[in-house]
Amino acid sequence: MHALDVLGDPVRRRILELIVHGEEPAGSIAEVIAGEFGISQPAVSQHLRVLREGGFVTVRPEGARRLYAVDPHGPREASEWLSPFERFWRGPMAALGTELARGKRQRRLEAERAPDRQSPLRRSTRSGDPRSPESKE
Repeated sequence: MHALDVLGDPVRRRILELIVHGEEPAGSIAEVIAGEFGISQPAVSQHLRVLREGGFVTVRPEGARRLYAVDPHGPREASEWLSPFERFWRGPMAALGTELARGKRQRRLEAERAPDRQSPLRRSTRSGDPRSPESKE
């Protein structure tokens, strides 16, 4: 099975998200997946098997438990297959980053130029302001 076929299923992607930070027991994985996707423990086991055979997870027995972790082989294979296509999103993503930074800078500069500008709501609560609730007492 191709790496992207393995990743094509949302259950398998979610399993990888659950174990990306370290080993997790099969029972814990099955409990979360059953709750989120409403599938049985045997169905989760089948997904784990597909991930294992596809090179995306490793399994290590520890007593009666089986601990699953991400195997870098599968994600690396998927990344290698996708790398020729990166040019289609790398430029637009860089441009988006530039625009976000430009907008952030502009808002910062505007705030620095007008430190006294406050919303009418904030001005009305200053003491001494005739519209202030304090001055109507």
